[in-house]
Amino acid sequence: MPPTTDYVVVGAGSAGCVLAARLSQDPTVKVTLLEAGGSDRNFTIQMPSALSIPMNSKRFNWGFKTEAEPFLDGRVIDCPRGLTLGGSSSINGMVYVRGHPLDFDHWEEEGADGWNYQSCLPYFKKAETWIDGANDYRGGDGPLMVCKGNDMQLNPLYEAFIRAGQQAGYPVTDDYNGYQQEGFGQMHMTIESGVRASTAHAYLRPNMSRKNLTVIMKSLAVRVLFEGKRAIGVEYICDGKTKKMLANCEVILAAGSIGSPALLQRSGVGPKELLSHHGIECVHDLPGVGKNLQDHLEIYFQHECRKAISLNGKLDVLSKLAISLRWFLFKGGLGSTNHFESCGFIRSRAGVKWPDIQYHFLPGAMRYDGQAAFRGHGFQVHVGPNRPLSRGRVAITSKEPGAHPSIQFNYLENDQDRYDFRTCIHLTREIIAQPSMLEYRGDEIQPGADIVTDSEIDQWVRENCESAYHPSCTCRMGSPNDPLAVTDSHCFVQHLGSLRVVDSSVFPTIPNGNLNAATIMVAERVSDMILGNELLSPSEAPIWIDEHWRTRQRSSAK
Repeated sequence: MPPTTDYVVVGAGSAGCVLAARLSQDPTVKVTLLEAGGSDRNFTIQMPSALSIPMNSKRFNWGFKTEAEPFLDGRVIDCPRGLTLGGSSSINGMVYVRGHPLDFDHWEEEGADGWNYQSCLPYFKKAETWIDGANDYRGGDGPLMVCKGNDMQLNPLYEAFIRAGQQAGYPVTDDYNGYQQEGFGQMHMTIESGVRASTAHAYLRPNMSRKNLTVIMKSLAVRVLFEGKRAIGVEYICDGKTKKMLANCEVILAAGSIGSPALLQRSGVGPKELLSHHGIECVHDLPGVGKNLQDHLEIYFQHECRKAISLNGKLDVLSKLAISLRWFLFKGGLGSTNHFESCGFIRSRAGVKWPDIQYHFLPGAMRYDGQAAFRGHGFQVHVGPNRPLSRGRVAITSKEPGAHPSIQFNYLENDQDRYDFRTCIHLTREIIAQPSMLEYRGDEIQPGADIVTDSEIDQWVRENCESAYHPSCTCRMGSPNDPLAVTDSHCFVQHLGSLRVVDSSVFPTIPNGNLNAATIMVAERVSDMILGNELLSPSEAPIWIDEHWRTRQRSSAK
């Protein structure tokens, strides 16, 4: 007889670690957490500035890639996903952005009943310990530490970029995760005392000694087991053997926006035609599984820096050694930040009610693999439209659990997405041209001053854009009459019993920002649902919207 637990959670990532920690708070239930990867005990994960190493490591990254993207001239795009305790929160950029409050109101409009901002805010707060203390918007005693890196003290370019945004007519925000997202300000990050605050660090490891919590690493989920239309367990491979774990209460998939729909499809839940093609018995024909795939696409807008103050001067072996040594000894200095310490959220045009363009500013010109983009000093802005209209899909290529699924984002399929990227380039050039950047601004490395016309910009974007690594929405929450809805407002898979999906795949639409914070929030809220706890009372905290959003693109005319 296979072993039995109360809850089987598949995936120890941004959501799975939260679920395991919260559910196991009840000493009367047993929780088993299955993770395909291994331990996160590695300095390249723990050291914030080393973020490019685990992201590019086969040991910690599933290494997914897209099919040839038809609207990017057939380019194949990397889609890294975490393969270790903490999941993608152990290999991401540690940027903490909740999303705009109206993103969550939009979720409810899309059929995710009860997921408005007022209901979500208490769970953002519950998860968090904000470095400046609790207030109406920020938490003061949650597991997840959120800070501001080195508080912009180690490079004057951070402040110069914020001032440039203000000089271009945009507001400044004291806290983009609070009352006012729109504007330029300091970036927030999930780092605690100089160490990456993944969900493994914040939620799982402090609770792994609980007798009612079992964590099984190197365990690859094969399929969900069903008895009729009710999930009763999970089949998985561990130590080269196929095993089963039965669940008395629920099976919860937290394998992410690529892993969860693929696992559902392998289990017989998904588009019937796809399942039949791969010889999989259909448990339930659910056409939306794997559909509605969304991501943020971005470009790196790079300039030469006229002063020798950028991170490009810290890429030699001796500098890296000194940075690492200081971090090992004191958990401080350049090793203790992700280097994205200033940012911006703006609206692309008049008539857009809340921000749809996001800026990450980096005082260096380099690629995501950590290599310099050119010889000399530079700085760059990561920028892209945050509410894309293009939609893709995830589909299994085999019923074998180790086979990577087919991933197609259809980036830039929609005309509006292409228009928005042109807007990003025009607005960014205007911001970088402001007086505060004058003493630092050298030649434009890319796109390059010769990329001007719509056709030139479109071609350059197709050739150079990159994923921001925010795949989402492939098991979207929605009403029962929504043909693409996969889960309901309690994250139960539609028409099936005892089976939930809890991760970024359940988002109806992608929020305006990085995904880790919203994923954690969803897991916190659904944990209360699973345990039968009374949900936290909705917040009444107000939010800021430019009162003239219908007629102007920024706060002051330029």
